Amino acid sequence: RMLGAALEDDGTIVMKEFPIPEPKEGEARLRILQTGVCNTDVELTRGYKGFKGIIGHEFVAVVDKIAPETSTTLKVGQRVVSEINCVPNGSGCRSYEERAQHSDRAALGIFRANGAFAEYVVVPVVNIHVVPEKLSNDEAMFVEPLAAACQIVQQVHVKAEDDIAVIGTGKLGILICQVLKAVGGKVTAFGRRKETFKPFEKRNIPCVLVSENLSDKKFDIVVDCTGNEKGFDTALSLTRPRGTLVLKSTFEGMTSANLTKVVVDEITLIGSRCGPFAMALRLLEEGKVSVEGLITHRFMLEETDKAVA
Repeated sequence: RMLGAALEDDGTIVMKEFPIPEPKEGEARLRILQTGVCNTDVELTRGYKGFKGIIGHEFVAVVDKIAPETSTTLKVGQRVVSEINCVPNGSGCRSYEERAQHSDRAALGIFRANGAFAEYVVVPVVNIHVVPEKLSNDEAMFVEPLAAACQIVQQVHVKAEDDIAVIGTGKLGILICQVLKAVGGKVTAFGRRKETFKPFEKRNIPCVLVSENLSDKKFDIVVDCTGNEKGFDTALSLTRPRGTLVLKSTFEGMTSANLTKVVVDEITLIGSRCGPFAMALRLLEEGKVSVEGLITHRFMLEETDKAVA
């Protein structure tokens, strides 16, 4: 049997014993090395998605077992990361984008599937990506959120002359800013607390307090990754007419929005979720994105409740 951090009906996280999962055809069992805490994990404890089970989806692991009759180049013992959107074997999905929108999908640690705050997890082999030797476990653990950041440049054509604002100075904000810089964008980060600016300034990303007078400055592309409902209004106020507003926040609850402004200013709204792991791994391997200093605390698996609190 194995230990796993299970989300209960009342939003608490409790350590429980579970049967060690057995992979079915098309799947592999992964032994977890380490798992990162995402804001989505926090929102799950507040009722987001109504999920009950083992949470956690940002992880690095080792291939422990591959189901018989499974066609794959993976080998037991390889260090890997995994996309979170799991679809039935034989679904016909040809890409991560199709898996992310499949009607029968499950998302590891978010809905329909147990996640990675555990000793083992089972995932489809098509979701799995081998980690280059050059990357540390700490770096590999950030591939999932970095891939989400990379999805923005799959959806929006970023031009050298574009002024870009990223609203939110958390971990995802730092990753998004670096990705946008890597493709040539002129990026400014906006946050509510100056103490969150240091990692951005270390990476030569200018920062502005949301509360400061922004005068008439508007941006061609604005990304909201605040993780709360207030972020949308701030992002909308910074978007120029006929500009593009990218929404990365997922949280429990509803957002009240001034859609009249969206219509009158002819603003393009883009929802953006999971992204390309291959691009994320490449950016890390080439040193174009740094995750140095983004891990603030370390916990044992048995302390998952403290980590997510």
